[in-house]
Amino acid sequence: MTIRVALKHSTRYDFDRPIEVGPHQIRLKPAPHCRTPIDAYSLKISGGEYFLNWQQDPFGNHIARLVFPEKLSSLHIEVELVAPMTVVNPFDFFVEEYAEHFPFNYTPVLQKELAPYLESSQKWPLLDKWLSSVKREKTDITGFLVGLNQRLAQDIEYLIRMEPGVQSPQETLALARGSCRDSTWLLVHILRRLGLASRFVSGYLVQLTADVKALDGPSGTDRDFTDLHAWCEVFIPGAGWIGLDPTSGLFAGEGHLPLAATPDPAGAAPITGATEPTEVEFDFEMSVTRVHEDPRVTRPYTQAQWSAIDALGQDVDAQLKALDVRLTMGGEPTFVSIDDMDAPEWTIAAQGPTKRKLSEQLMRRLRPHYAPNSLLQYQQGKWYPGEVLPRWALACYWRRDGKPMWRDDQWLADIDKDYGYGEKEARGFANALVTSLKVPSRFLIPCYEDAYYYLWLEQQQPADLDLHAEDLSNDLNRARLSRVLERGLDKPVGLTLPLTREKERWMTGHWPVKRDHLFLIPGDSPMGLRLPLSSLPIRKREEIQPRSPFAELPDLEDLHAQAGEVARMYNHVPTEAAGTPGHHHHSVGQNWQEQLVDSADEGVIGTALCIEAREGKLFIFLPPLPLLEDYLSLLAVVEHTAAALRMPVCIEGYPPPSDPRLDKFMITPDPGVIEVNVMPAGTWPDLVSNTRILYEEARLTRLGTEKFMLDGRHTGTGGGNHVTLGGRTPEESPFLRRPDLLASMLTFWQHHPSLSYLFSGMFIGPTSQAPRVDEARHEALYELEIALSQMPEGEVNEPWLVDRLVRNLLTDITGNTHRAEFCVDKMYSPDSATGRLGLLELRGFEMPPHPEMSLMQQLLIRALVARFFKEPYRKPLVRWGTALHDKWMMPHFIWQDLTDVLADLRAHGFDFDPAWFAAFLEFRFPMIGEVRYEGAQLRLRQAIEPWHVLGEEASGGGTARYVDSSVERLEVKLSDFNPSRHVLTCNGYRVPLQATGVPGEAVAAVRYRAWQPPSALHPRIKVHAPLTFDLIDTWHQRSMGGCTYHVVHPAGRNYETFPVNANEAEARRMARFWEHGHSQGRVEHIAQAPGQDYPHTLDLRRAGIAATGL
Repeated sequence: MTIRVALKHSTRYDFDRPIEVGPHQIRLKPAPHCRTPIDAYSLKISGGEYFLNWQQDPFGNHIARLVFPEKLSSLHIEVELVAPMTVVNPFDFFVEEYAEHFPFNYTPVLQKELAPYLESSQKWPLLDKWLSSVKREKTDITGFLVGLNQRLAQDIEYLIRMEPGVQSPQETLALARGSCRDSTWLLVHILRRLGLASRFVSGYLVQLTADVKALDGPSGTDRDFTDLHAWCEVFIPGAGWIGLDPTSGLFAGEGHLPLAATPDPAGAAPITGATEPTEVEFDFEMSVTRVHEDPRVTRPYTQAQWSAIDALGQDVDAQLKALDVRLTMGGEPTFVSIDDMDAPEWTIAAQGPTKRKLSEQLMRRLRPHYAPNSLLQYQQGKWYPGEVLPRWALACYWRRDGKPMWRDDQWLADIDKDYGYGEKEARGFANALVTSLKVPSRFLIPCYEDAYYYLWLEQQQPADLDLHAEDLSNDLNRARLSRVLERGLDKPVGLTLPLTREKERWMTGHWPVKRDHLFLIPGDSPMGLRLPLSSLPIRKREEIQPRSPFAELPDLEDLHAQAGEVARMYNHVPTEAAGTPGHHHHSVGQNWQEQLVDSADEGVIGTALCIEAREGKLFIFLPPLPLLEDYLSLLAVVEHTAAALRMPVCIEGYPPPSDPRLDKFMITPDPGVIEVNVMPAGTWPDLVSNTRILYEEARLTRLGTEKFMLDGRHTGTGGGNHVTLGGRTPEESPFLRRPDLLASMLTFWQHHPSLSYLFSGMFIGPTSQAPRVDEARHEALYELEIALSQMPEGEVNEPWLVDRLVRNLLTDITGNTHRAEFCVDKMYSPDSATGRLGLLELRGFEMPPHPEMSLMQQLLIRALVARFFKEPYRKPLVRWGTALHDKWMMPHFIWQDLTDVLADLRAHGFDFDPAWFAAFLEFRFPMIGEVRYEGAQLRLRQAIEPWHVLGEEASGGGTARYVDSSVERLEVKLSDFNPSRHVLTCNGYRVPLQATGVPGEAVAAVRYRAWQPPSALHPRIKVHAPLTFDLIDTWHQRSMGGCTYHVVHPAGRNYETFPVNANEAEARRMARFWEHGHSQGRVEHIAQAPGQDYPHTLDLRRAGIAATGL
């Protein structure tokens, strides 16, 4: 994803008359040690006749020597060069062991060779004073240079100084300001006096505006620009010359193009020469232009492209409306920390120290955009086997009719603030709440921690353990014991109120307990989740069933329309609410004193509201309620009470019942990521707005959408970006109304593997999170064809039909219906009404790094839905066989297949441009490198490799199944070659090139073991890297040239942390590819690895099989 730029530099001298011009020396050609590749260079001289000689000075710099045989009236020097701004990691260097720490001494040989770069004998008192503050104790050489360079950048103010010459270090320090050449000359002498050889460098500085502004620190220039610049280079044994730019305080990178490097500034002047005395007008101009930009994830589309995409989105909306599809789209995008990608919570663990805090910040950022006057609730999330505690969940609910669900945000507590609330405030709130509910306060039950349990637990601890002094973060039981003992076992945790709703009334009652108090189940969860409900008598009544998702629902009332309405509503006493003899449940209108409370014929109320003071805040735990109207009523009473007492509260507990009159979004933890469950949107503009807001607010929360592997490979978050499709209500779902829509999508996806693999994550295959229907279970295609044939075309009134036909076929190899590319868990589940939402979840999508890429995915899906809704796609399924994990693992065929998909859409009126998906190709299949030898071009790209899940093994936490990620695959594409003459080999084995249909072009894949983990298939097979590719000329039996791909850093650098940004990641990738390294000598025999099952792939793991005859 490189940007190629054209740099133009023009210098013009206009003399007042024709004059004699002496020889000139031009130092405007990038020096041999320039690390940025120079693709093209041109020097143009105009103004008169001249002779040009290219020379090199004693230091290896290029010099153009000009001699002018005639007088000149003007002299015009123009330079143009073209360079790819390939990222250079300035810290990627090796240091000799003796020089790893400052101070050090050069070897005698180096001391002699570097003598001109160590000379600094002048007397400059201010320089000596500045140096006196530099610490000389032993320190890492890289850190020392970074600190020295940054300190000088802070001490010396940068200014543009047009006067010729360079200030002395004394003058620069006295003024505390100077030009780039002044600061550089000062740094040169600082380094020399510290015993480090250094030189003065003049060159071009190219700076390009960043695609994304930095969250902290400078974002760089706001426009692309270039200028002549100066910086310093210091010689470190092993590393060579390292560039330091004292103007910016940074190391020299790809934007620093050295022209001349000399011991003294005079020898690095861009232009030197003489003329006879004259008046002269001088002018110069410099510019940099982007001549080529590969699509990249930080800028996937130009403004013109996005305008066209947006227009198409509007067209698709119009089609969907005309067809009465009533489609809504939501999703589950995932995010990771920008600051700490190495921590377990951002790699493998579901929970961690920062994940909830960042999620709460994101929730509070999103809530004003998505849903003002909404309810923010803290809930218990999923609890998977092997996890010590259940996960948390943050939810935001709001009413679709636009009326407030929570009227005043000031009464929702800030989770990060300590309000100082304790037992007294909890009791006061509880008394006020029961008054508003008109239920007796004597049924408020204080809840305590179980003293007997914690006394027993304390006795089990080691005798020498100090619970207050020890670090208990890794022992949950001891940490819990410490907190409980610190609070005191005699103090209540909170208050609970048995509460239910029957016949328009709130009812409460007595909870009989065998002990003196109500003791909570030991644990760390909110008290509402630790109530000892199993010890209560069972209430003998029919269980209330949730509403059917297809029930017709009335409009909701506005409980906040008028101040005090809630209180008035609960002051109303229905006539039928008179106390019933023998009934112990207390409700509105009953005589509390005369009520019989010892009758247990009907058991007790099994749900309760809890009030708990925790961490200085007041938490209200809401009980489960079957009807949304009841939930909103109770919530209104809670807010009325909070407002009356002026006490902000946190709402936790059970969520509102599932109801189409509510919308929501949630934030939950998943292994390595934060997952945001986005509310469905019905139109393209809503999708655009929701997606852009989410990405931007996540970034401002310091949550990112991309990760980097240790070797620099670019990936998504790893948590996916699942897309959910349905309708505003289950009844409106296009998949329940038109089962053939799902049949069309299943068939089309099965026909086009690009839809499964171009947008997928790293982990694919039969044991992945979202296997295709034809991966591993090939016989499923036979059964699926039968099922699809049973799906009627057009609208049906059997919403259960689609689920019954495909539920048992859309699974992974274990039968898990959730882990499938097409997940119908929430379509029309037979298990419960909450699973009958008419939703289809597409789980094969990885998290795109850019919001416009995410929107492009969604637009593609919307267009396909419209296309199939209008014209069903009913074709026989394809038996891909081994081709699925052979041919379709390669980016060439994936791209070819995608263009076929887009051609189909264009034929149905949706004008998709294949260029819109180029960023996905670069992201999923990044270019590794390319070389050209004698006209033939070889290009290497990353390919896909399906990984195996291994058998069960014992681990520290029980039983584990590891993923064998040790095998990788890349694609090789050879162009402009003669198939009858040329053969491509990898590590000596013939690559099975397959013709692409373009004359002189062929592709193949190479499968190899990249590393050797403890648990993997075939443990005796060693690592195959590095991979050496040779283009063999069979006529002359020699290699025409080749390249080398290293899986790890070729210099042996063992990276222990992930790249901090895309620049470091790209530099790591570039360091592993060499444009050289062909096999030497005569090639008399070319080995061939067997591969009949996978004809497009050279599997180096099978290279030894030929010798065994297997």
